[in-house]
Amino acid sequence: MIELAEIFRRHGTAYREKYGARMLPSHRRAMRDIESCRTEILGGHVYLCPHCERKQYSYHSCKNRHCPKCQQKAAEGWLDRQQELRLPVPYFLLTFTLPEGLRGIARRNQKTIYNLLFRASAAATQQLAQDQRFVGGRIGMVGVLHTWSRDLNYHPHVHYVVPGGGLAEDGESWHQSRKSFFLPVKPLSILYRAKFRDALRGSDLFEEVPSEVWIQDWVVHCKEVGSGVAALKYLAPYIFRVALSNRRLRRLTVDQITFSYRASSSGDIRFRTLGAEEFIRRFLQHVLPKGFVKVRYYGFFSPGKRCLLTMIRRLLGRFCVATLSRNQAQRDQRKRKCPACGKEMRWVQALQPRVRPPPTWLVLETV
Repeated sequence: MIELAEIFRRHGTAYREKYGARMLPSHRRAMRDIESCRTEILGGHVYLCPHCERKQYSYHSCKNRHCPKCQQKAAEGWLDRQQELRLPVPYFLLTFTLPEGLRGIARRNQKTIYNLLFRASAAATQQLAQDQRFVGGRIGMVGVLHTWSRDLNYHPHVHYVVPGGGLAEDGESWHQSRKSFFLPVKPLSILYRAKFRDALRGSDLFEEVPSEVWIQDWVVHCKEVGSGVAALKYLAPYIFRVALSNRRLRRLTVDQITFSYRASSSGDIRFRTLGAEEFIRRFLQHVLPKGFVKVRYYGFFSPGKRCLLTMIRRLLGRFCVATLSRNQAQRDQRKRKCPACGKEMRWVQALQPRVRPPPTWLVLETV
C-alpha cells in the first residue's frame, strides 16, 4: 500500500531544500515525524513466538496528530468520552465556513483567524439559541475545526455537534427544540459575520480584508443528525489525523501522486493527480500550529459547567449509554498473536531509537 511517509521520504528532501527557509517549524516537524513513524528510527520492541520461533518487530509510532498511521486509539478513546456527555435528544450538525476573501489571511495568520472562527460562530449560535422563538435556553456545543476540502484544497470551517434543546435560565426545565429544526441559518449567518467583523476590527488584519467580504453571504449549514452518534463517528478521525488517509493514495510515480476523493455534489469517487511538490504543499497547509486546540466545548459541555449535565439528565428523566467503540480496557488486554501460527508471542527486547544526522537543508541553513 502507498503511504504518505513514502512520499515524504522520496520527495521531502527536495521540498525542504527548496522551501526550508520559509517552512514553519510545525511543517518541518510533521514531515520528520511522518517519515520516521513505525520505523527503526523511533525504536520499538522485538517479540518471539515460542511455538514456531517467528520474530516480529514492533516499532514505535510518532504520535504526531497529523500522521495517517497514528491516533486510531486516540480517536476511539475520544468517542468513548463523548458518550459520557451525550444526551437522549435529537442532535444537529452545524457548519460555519470562512468566505474566500478571508482564506488567504487565515493561511498566513492561522492561530488568530482559527480562534476567531471558533469564538464568533459559538457566540452567534449561543446568542440566537437564547431567543424564545427557537430554543430559549442555554445550549451545549462540541466544535471541531477542519481546514480542508476532500481534494486537499484549503477550506477552513468548523463543525458543531449540538443537542436539540437548552437548559432554561432558572435551571428548572429543559426546552426541547423542534425535531427537524434547530436555528434559522440566515439570521445565524448574519450574526456570525457581524461578530467576526467586530472582533477582527480591533486587529491589524482588518485592513487586509476586501470590503465585499462584509456584505456577502457567509455560508452556515444546519442539519438534523439523529442521536448524534453518526456525527461523532464522522468527526473523530479528523480530530486525530489531517486531510488524507493512506487508503486514499492510489498511485505513486516518479514525480506524481494520485489520490481518490468523494465528490460532495454527487457522492461519486473521483481521482486527482498532483505533482509531488504541489501535493506536499497542499498537505502541509493543513498542519496546525503547535499547541492549537482543534476540539472545543461550549455551554453546558464546557469543562467548567459539566455539573449542569447531571441536572439536565435528571430533567430528561433517563440517559441510555450506547456503545460507540470497544472498551479501552478490552483493547489493552489483547495479546500479541503470532501471524504464522496464532500462538501468543513473548516480548524479547527493546530496540533503542536511532540517532539521525540533521537533514541537508538544516545543515545548509546553519552554516
